[in-house]
Amino acid sequence: MARLGWAVIVNADDYGMTDGVSRAILRAHHDGIVTATSAMPVGPAFARAAPWLDDVPDLAVGLHLAAVGEDPPLLCAAEIPTLVDRDGSFASLSSLRAAPRLALGQVDPADLEREFQAQFDAFVAATGRHPTHVDTHHNLHLWPSVGRVVAALAERWAVPVVRRPWSRRHGPTGSGVRSLGRRLGHTLTAHGLAHPDLFYGIDEGGRIDTAALVRLLYALRGVPVPHPAAVAEIAVHPGEAGDPALARYPWPGARRDLECEALTSDAALVAVTAAGFTLVTPGSVHEARRPRTSTAGRATDAPETPDGAPREHVAPATTARPPD
Repeated sequence: MARLGWAVIVNADDYGMTDGVSRAILRAHHDGIVTATSAMPVGPAFARAAPWLDDVPDLAVGLHLAAVGEDPPLLCAAEIPTLVDRDGSFASLSSLRAAPRLALGQVDPADLEREFQAQFDAFVAATGRHPTHVDTHHNLHLWPSVGRVVAALAERWAVPVVRRPWSRRHGPTGSGVRSLGRRLGHTLTAHGLAHPDLFYGIDEGGRIDTAALVRLLYALRGVPVPHPAAVAEIAVHPGEAGDPALARYPWPGARRDLECEALTSDAALVAVTAAGFTLVTPGSVHEARRPRTSTAGRATDAPETPDGAPREHVAPATTARPPD
C-alpha cells in the first residue's frame, strides 16, 4: 500500500571529521532518528572511525566528497595542482570562497575527478561498503562544474543517489541556491541518478536544537506530498559538547552538541510519529525512481515533480533560534 505521508532521510554529515563527531552520529542513529551518514575520507578521524560502522549495519553510509575545507586532500599537489595552495592544502576553506575560482574556470575538472576517485577508493577500502549515496562538503557540487564531475563519477561508481541541495530563503542567496539546485537536478537526471524531492539543511545548518527540529518536522508535514514515493532529506551535523578537535573547524554559532540532543530527543520521535513520517535511507529514493511497468507491459518512469521539487520552495524558512 502506498505511503500517505513523507518518507524522511535524516542524514548526518561529516562522519570521520573527529572522533566526537563520529561517536555523536552513531549515538544519533542508535538512540535517535538518524538513518544515514556521509563519511569524509579526508577527515582526521576517518581511519579510526571507519571500523565502528561495522556495528551499525542498518545505518546507510554515503560518501562525503571534499575539495574545500581545513583537511588536506588525499593526493599530492603535483596530482591536483588547481585544487591546492602552495602548502598542498585545499585552496579554499568553503564553497563560498571557492566560487570565484570556479566561476573563472581556474579549477580543472580532471583534478576534481582524480581527488574524488581517491576518496572513493579510500572509503571502500576503509569501510568495506559501497556508498549508498554521494554528497559534498559545503555542498560544493551545487556549482555546475563540480556537479558535472560528481554526477559522472556517481554514475561510474553505480551510486544511484546524489544530494540536491535547496534553500527556502528569500533574497539573492536563496534564489541563487534554488537556481543552482534546479540545474544540478537536471544534471543528475541526465546521468540516470536520483535525488530526494526535498532538502533541508542549508538554511538550518548548525542551529538545529530540539525546538527547531520539531518546528522543521511539523513544517514539513504541511508540505503537500507530490507522489506516493516522495522523499525528503534533512541534513544534520551532530557532535559532542567540548570536543577539542572541532576547534580547527570554525563555524560561528553552530552547536553540534545541541543537534545531537535534538536528534535523540523524545520530542523528535513524537513529532515524526505525529506527522505520519516514515524514516528511510537513501535507498528509498533509488527504489522510488526505478522505472515501473505499466499495465501495458511497458516501462514507465516513476513520478517526478516540476523542477524536481514540490512548489513549497519559497515558503518561509523554518528558523532555529540562535545557539546559546
